[in-house]
Amino acid sequence: MLALNRSLSCMATTCAHRFHGLSSCKRFSSLFFGDGAACTTEIQMDHQEETRGHFFSCKRIRAEGGKSENRRKMGKKDLIAKRSCCLFSTRFMFHPAVTLAAHLSMLPSPKHQEVPEQNDNKGAALEEKPGKGNVTEDHEGIASASWHVQKGTPDGGTTQRLKDSESAGALGISSSFRSGLSSITQGDLSIASKLAPADSLWTTEKDGAVRFRMEQTGPGSEPPITIHQLFQQTLQHCSNKPALAVKRDGQWKTITFLQYYQNCRAAAKGFLKLGLQRFHGVAILGYNSPEWFFANIGAILAGGLATGIYTTSSSEACQYFLENCEANIIVVEDHQQLKKILKVQHELPKLKAIVQYRGELQEKRPNLYTWEEFMQLGSDIPDSQLDDVIASQKVNQCCTLIYTSGTTGKPKGVMLSHDNVTWTTKAMKNTLGLIEDVVTVSYLPLCHIAGQVYDIWLPMNYGGTTYFAEPDALKGSLITTLQEVHPTVFLGVPRVWEKIQEKLKHLDATSSIFRRKATAWATAIGLRANYNRMNRNNSVPWGYTLANYLVLKKIQAAVGLDRCHTCNTGAAPISKDMLEYFMSINLPLYEVNGMSESSGPHTLSTQNAFQILSCGKDFLGCRTRIDKPDKDGNGEVCYWGRDVFMGYLNMKEKTEEALDEEGWLHSGDVGKLDQQGFLYLTGRIKDLIITAGGKNIPPIIIEAAVKEEVPIISNAMLIGDRRKFLSMLLTLKCNFNPDTGEPQDELSPEAVQFCRELGSRATRVSEVISSKDPAVYKAIQEGIERVNGRAESNAHRVQKWTILEKDFSIYGGELGPTMKLKCHVVLQRYQDEIDAFYKL
Repeated sequence: MLALNRSLSCMATTCAHRFHGLSSCKRFSSLFFGDGAACTTEIQMDHQEETRGHFFSCKRIRAEGGKSENRRKMGKKDLIAKRSCCLFSTRFMFHPAVTLAAHLSMLPSPKHQEVPEQNDNKGAALEEKPGKGNVTEDHEGIASASWHVQKGTPDGGTTQRLKDSESAGALGISSSFRSGLSSITQGDLSIASKLAPADSLWTTEKDGAVRFRMEQTGPGSEPPITIHQLFQQTLQHCSNKPALAVKRDGQWKTITFLQYYQNCRAAAKGFLKLGLQRFHGVAILGYNSPEWFFANIGAILAGGLATGIYTTSSSEACQYFLENCEANIIVVEDHQQLKKILKVQHELPKLKAIVQYRGELQEKRPNLYTWEEFMQLGSDIPDSQLDDVIASQKVNQCCTLIYTSGTTGKPKGVMLSHDNVTWTTKAMKNTLGLIEDVVTVSYLPLCHIAGQVYDIWLPMNYGGTTYFAEPDALKGSLITTLQEVHPTVFLGVPRVWEKIQEKLKHLDATSSIFRRKATAWATAIGLRANYNRMNRNNSVPWGYTLANYLVLKKIQAAVGLDRCHTCNTGAAPISKDMLEYFMSINLPLYEVNGMSESSGPHTLSTQNAFQILSCGKDFLGCRTRIDKPDKDGNGEVCYWGRDVFMGYLNMKEKTEEALDEEGWLHSGDVGKLDQQGFLYLTGRIKDLIITAGGKNIPPIIIEAAVKEEVPIISNAMLIGDRRKFLSMLLTLKCNFNPDTGEPQDELSPEAVQFCRELGSRATRVSEVISSKDPAVYKAIQEGIERVNGRAESNAHRVQKWTILEKDFSIYGGELGPTMKLKCHVVLQRYQDEIDAFYKL
């Protein structure tokens, strides 16, 4: 008995020191009252230590239990804690959950701007009070805690529960916000086996691991899962449902989720056969296709790092990506992409094989395979070998890389963990309220986070079907695909929505007078109805049902969006005029905001919570704060949550710039939060114009206003950094070559219509510029003057402007793959025009 008593004392003291680094124990007593009696262990600790500037006082722990219960196998654990204290059990010390203590983050509460929460999000963050820069905390001592043992629990075992503690760090399982420890069942304790050891919230090593950001309750407390486990969950109820659909030889062919999974496993075995090393890259260079999906997920299942490369990348750019991720294998679409790799293959000693997934090989080379050959390579790899690799994967380690565009330097490899991907898309699904039988169209580049989230991971979450658009989707064929597929969820960048708007306006302009009047009547009602919804006004305008049925549904059907209940826009700013247009045809665009470093979306608008020009609210389980806000509330937008990335591959300094000491991700965006928690972006810090007079001017607001005032303008770029005044480069809306995407000289139908309304007969951009078309130039000047009339000061006024001969495009290099403007390219290319603005 005495020996057991001493053992209990020793283990309790060890536990206290192990979990909390306690340096002093003033009194420890252990009382044991024999067989069948109560067992009580008391610890009195007067200890105070500083952890990253925060003090925790450990006062007292009391544990009670009975003989028979202590000897039985523990059943469900219901652990509840609020703040840091010392909790232990003589049996719990040897439970796998002890291992978990090494992985989960124990950080001071992140500074958080207080805003109302969306959709009853119960993640208990300690929030900053308005007007103060420090986290509000109660530094009182920790109350006593009791360990209760109960019989007859629902799971057939015993339930042991820690009550009334005030610590999230009791077992080293604290949440990132030190907000408490959620109830943990015995099944949840297996979390420990899913985590790799980690001592930091970030890493730059390809095989590194990060501490786990887990909240007390709500979505942030969801048990983590791997990509494979996500796929398995989907297979349980969707195995025979269509997952992918691709048009081959003019016919749509579908692939079920079970076939999808089998192909991914076959690809994974092929990668293993080719010698894929753990945490080495598998790069994919090609347009969206089922093979892209199979290679991507197959690489993850095989323990590699899946990464995409833009199809427009040069050989030199491809070499950089392959070197950076130490790629063993690259999968290319066709011979055109293959040539880029063959050109630099001799510079890539770690590259073991190349796989081409479309078209015949035009030459035979060692370690060069067709897709069919590749998929047969691993046929002799036993399932058990692949299963062992899958089972060894940890949720807090990297599974995929997303490379940034590199507009301000070398592209950065954004490391995303299994949990980053699976948790983010599940939380997004729950916030959007998406259900099964969702249909979407894959056309955005899959090497971009937006394409992966909407095309791969979200459909896998809800068992939806992804249809693949044609490779020339962004050159004009997308609307044809939409008309065939009729998606229910669709993400479009602003330029895509602009093209859809132009198509619909052209159809309206060429219709009969009666149809035009009917459209005007119906769209006025549609706009009013959606403003009512936005403002939580339940009244429905008179005639809405008739207008929607007779007119608006037909307008939507003209571009294949008549079934689309979730239309999202993101990746670039969008004008109020365009948002109102789609509201008027009863297709409100819900803005989504995020970045690769936040695993895609972080804030989003929903049918039940949206405001025009707002990027929405945090989705469930995430946090946003504004760093160093000015008098108007504008500051740098910062993110927190399980969506925050692991770090930049091999870039420690860049990672430390992006993540502060408390783990907040600094987005580089300038924005503000309103009283309801809606986020409004006003620009990028790096794009901020600082005039010679010292005025800080976000260009995005002025550029959007000019485009809204003058519909013929396609792109507007504000100039004025370190200059005496603001000027602007303008391009006009024109047609594009359907094969190459090159901008043409011919004005678009909408631009021609605009000219006709002004009395101009111009049909080409060159005509407008060469003659300085009086009507067009006057309309532009008047539009800019209207914008200047609303400027907050003279420094915000545009004083000079010019029209460029060609519109910006992906083909010309001024736009990125998601249609974002590459300012540095434009500045370099049109330096002469810019200098002319400022000549005396």
